[in-house]
Amino acid sequence: MPKEFRIAIFASGSGTNAEEIMKHFRHHPRVEVAMLLSNTPEAYALKRAEKFNVPTAVFTRKEYKESQIVLEWLREKQVTHVVLAGFLWLVPHYLTDAFPDRIINIHPSLLPKFGGKGMYGMKVHEAVKEQGETSTGITIHLVNEHYDEGRVIFQISCPVGPQDTPETIAQQVHRLEYAHYPRVIEEWILGSA
Repeated sequence: MPKEFRIAIFASGSGTNAEEIMKHFRHHPRVEVAMLLSNTPEAYALKRAEKFNVPTAVFTRKEYKESQIVLEWLREKQVTHVVLAGFLWLVPHYLTDAFPDRIINIHPSLLPKFGGKGMYGMKVHEAVKEQGETSTGITIHLVNEHYDEGRVIFQISCPVGPQDTPETIAQQVHRLEYAHYPRVIEEWILGSA
């Protein structure tokens, strides 16, 4: 019997955050990961999902933008919440309308700094370094139809020292992501975020 809350994870790349989320909810009494979707057929996130026996689906840009197939898959799996984990495409209206305040994303900086179209992954950490920032961190936010503009529900920072490189900044930020994203998702879903 399906659990009360069912997550669909959207991922475009290696899926390290997706794996932490799947681990976190593997034996949860009320929440389960119902499926993982990707816009990249070779995304390693799909392999990570197989390890957890999480069903997967891959879609094209045309299917995502011009059809309802993705929404149909989510409905088939009785998805209640959508989690973006390194997913790089803008979420279309039909999904934000179907899941109002039930789509969440993580961004590797302290929004509103270093957000928006094209700001993801190492590009963010390079910009943090170039700007001489003394701190960075993660932002977990609800998703609307604009990049990185939904309501912030959690932020945490880490220091950036003069010796830090974009690579060491990325390592610090990844540690924050793995430590906090699954827990914040759980609190958000269970209504305490």
